[in-house]
Amino acid sequence: MAFKLDNIQVNEKKSGFAIDTGFLQKELFVFNRPFGNKVKEDFYSEIGILLSAGINLKDTLSLIKDTTKSKSSSSLIEHIEQDLVKGKNLSEAIQSQPYFSDYEYYSLKIGEETGTTARITLQLGDFYKRKNEQRKHLINALTYPIIIISTAILVVLFMLQFVVPMFEDIFKQQQVELPGITVFVINMSDFIKQNFYYMLAVIIVFWILKRPLNKKQWYRRAKDIFLSKIPVLGNFIKTIYLSQFSQAMALLTASRIPLVQCLELVEKMIDYYPLKSALEQIEGSLMNGVSLSEAMAAHKLFDGKMIALIKVAEETNQTEHMFSKLNERYNESVQQRSKMLSTILEPFIILFVGLFVGFILIAMYLPMFRLSSIIG
Repeated sequence: MAFKLDNIQVNEKKSGFAIDTGFLQKELFVFNRPFGNKVKEDFYSEIGILLSAGINLKDTLSLIKDTTKSKSSSSLIEHIEQDLVKGKNLSEAIQSQPYFSDYEYYSLKIGEETGTTARITLQLGDFYKRKNEQRKHLINALTYPIIIISTAILVVLFMLQFVVPMFEDIFKQQQVELPGITVFVINMSDFIKQNFYYMLAVIIVFWILKRPLNKKQWYRRAKDIFLSKIPVLGNFIKTIYLSQFSQAMALLTASRIPLVQCLELVEKMIDYYPLKSALEQIEGSLMNGVSLSEAMAAHKLFDGKMIALIKVAEETNQTEHMFSKLNERYNESVQQRSKMLSTILEPFIILFVGLFVGFILIAMYLPMFRLSSIIG
């Protein structure tokens, strides 16, 4: 029998945090310190291990609190422990804190109702472990290319700000006729010199406004759509979110939650517009009697193999098992793509930087060659 969530009430807002705020890009703070994914990985894993060993929940939290070095995390755990003493269960205790998502609340609530809290907390720990690993893969894949691009931008700005004007003075003194390529570079240099501080101000203002903008739905939607269109990187990001989607669905379907409610929870959890939009439409299709595989087939976000496997799972009533296998597949794909991404990006970036710097040098030396031929 499917587990029903009709009796579970969720506040529309918890301490000023809207429940539909995606927690992927949300920094979680406890007394101005982050209670992020790494902390949650350890928190849930330790709860699962201790509960599996037969220790009751209150003693489990007390042990975790005593061994936690971070004062902010220890304080949060103490608040949860106090709520347990007052008669609340774990899901209600974390619901009263603004640092946990609806996905965590529902998962724990399901564990409490079905007597599988230890298994659910271990799965939540595994979820955050995978999430942390994927974030690490993304950072590793992009760190070196970002360093190269940043260095290249600084070099090009230095050349346009200081080197090109020196050549420009020489050309003016010698009254050399300049080719079009040189005129273009000089005009670009003049533009940079005249507007450098304005450009710097725009960058600083954007950096300051980045956090408030991330709370705006239109900005997140535009950013996600833009990132999804970038070759190679867009597919890599999509794979990360499909991995998280399949892992979340595996956990929820294992608890026999109705499919529509599974999708609603995952939609709240994942803050990636292409996937959120697709899930919202799939929910509507399911309520109209369409199967999950057929509803997913209408969206290019999901590949053919995934749709085919889910169709088989529906026919054999193995949805939980199939989502678990899909998660393993996508997780392996994330690791492979992270290595491939850095391998592909590095030579292209180096080539692009070399061509751009070479373009500037050629533009500056062409008039010098003409000048030397005239003098000669």
